Amino acid sequence: MPKWIGQNLGNDVEELNDEFRTVVTYKLFDEGKQFPPQNHIERISKQKRMKTLYDGKLNEIYERASDLLRKSSPEQAEQLAKLYIGVNLADILATKPADLLVGETPSFETGDPDDSARQQTVNGYVENNDLITTIHESTVGNGIRGDSWLKVRYGYRQDYSELTGILSAEEFNAFLEENADMEPIIEHVTATDVFPEISNGDAKSFKAVNIAYIEYVVNWRGEEIPYLIVERHLPGFIIHEKFEAYENDVVKRYGYPVRTFYIGKKVPTGRTEDIVATGVPEILVRHVPYKSEDTTWEGTGGLEKIETVLTAINDRLVQIDYILWKMMDPTAYGPPLDDGRNADTTKISGAYIPVKQDEQEPGYMTWDARLDQAFKQLDELIGFAFMKSETPQWLFGTTMAGSESGGSGTSHTDGAAIRQRFMPILSKVKRIRRHYDRAVRDALYIAQQLDVEHGDANFTPVYPKIHWKDGIPANEKELAEIMEIRTGAKPTIDRHTAIKRQDEVDDGQAKEIIARIEDDEEDEAGPAVSDPEMFRQAPPVDDEGGDN
Repeated sequence: MPKWIGQNLGNDVEELNDEFRTVVTYKLFDEGKQFPPQNHIERISKQKRMKTLYDGKLNEIYERASDLLRKSSPEQAEQLAKLYIGVNLADILATKPADLLVGETPSFETGDPDDSARQQTVNGYVENNDLITTIHESTVGNGIRGDSWLKVRYGYRQDYSELTGILSAEEFNAFLEENADMEPIIEHVTATDVFPEISNGDAKSFKAVNIAYIEYVVNWRGEEIPYLIVERHLPGFIIHEKFEAYENDVVKRYGYPVRTFYIGKKVPTGRTEDIVATGVPEILVRHVPYKSEDTTWEGTGGLEKIETVLTAINDRLVQIDYILWKMMDPTAYGPPLDDGRNADTTKISGAYIPVKQDEQEPGYMTWDARLDQAFKQLDELIGFAFMKSETPQWLFGTTMAGSESGGSGTSHTDGAAIRQRFMPILSKVKRIRRHYDRAVRDALYIAQQLDVEHGDANFTPVYPKIHWKDGIPANEKELAEIMEIRTGAKPTIDRHTAIKRQDEVDDGQAKEIIARIEDDEEDEAGPAVSDPEMFRQAPPVDDEGGDN
């Protein structure tokens, strides 16, 4: 029998072989256990390492090149460290998919008219939560870490906690009742703070989602005391817990150091209720992977597959910069410069190697640095980084890796040709969009449920539909010409819909614009004539041949 049978496993269970599935059957965060759990440390280390790569804080990268010189030439290694430079390709590669995803504002529809209560309520969720910006920020973070999380809650948007220090409990409650309204709030949660528990038999669905992080509290002595804050989401309930925490070892083997903590005893959370019934039979946290596969819930980010390529690019830049500096100040050689009075008669800024006068004339030492090969390799590395990230270089308006590495994109001006050249990045954005479409629609549906359960909303929640755009400006003239050919020059869109789409307005605003257009047309044409034919008839003639 294994020695651990019947004992408290704590958090020291390593992940099993990929051929098997690991199911955690104990409480993830409890007294005596470790935070973060052992089988989450590698994921957290990777996500923080990718954030460092995105931020361009790669001061440690130069050591890969300088270590080659450290033993043979410590002085050169020190110079190389001072010359460190870095190009932050990770930033633009992670940001561009987010720009294409919501660069053109998507529309959110319930299927009801724009003036209906349900549609106006959903529009309010989008506007009040600044949902477009939330999606953009989430997509950027998703490209960095590989996972994003959206949380829906019902509460106050403003943090009023500091008012408790100047108001009594009665005054504080009266202030909230008079000045603040609770509402559904959609926000994103940092992936390093989320610890899901997978369902039995399904590696991609969750029976619980834990949001847990260390919070340092500074007491009156100036001491920083760590506490573990846990927000455990279950279907229909949220459980809040707080534990004492004690700093433990630092795990360094995954590339980024992760501090671990020993979980102490449970302490009061300071909340009125630690177990909250949400009134919604679902978990209020939604997972959005950047790129997913079928064996794990964890997503794959846009940077981790090109991490070594980006590192090599910065290495090559450091080496090229070092070579150029050395070529600007080469080492000289020639006869001794001492004139016998212990004074140099010639000043040379760089190094100087003295030789006897009868040996060789003064000169400069030169070497074949193969700069053309270094730049060629740099071009290939940059091109490979863009290829691996499914991003055409000319998408940014220029090419970084030479004219033969991706093209300029200026020779294709019609819509079909541009879309064809955009195909790699468009396919990538569509893949990302599928995950966000489901998560954002879920969040809006849950927001309606919370509003009906706890707020003043009085309607049946409906699962909304999102009309996304691909981020490429449409060639309206080309599209109109195509439609004219297909329909035999017959109308393909009514005036109301055309104004609504062209000006990006709702039904009410479109009706108002049409009414104004009709008023202008009436003013230009003058009053309507009831029977224009009356002016074309000859006057009647009486029987005596005279006019009436």
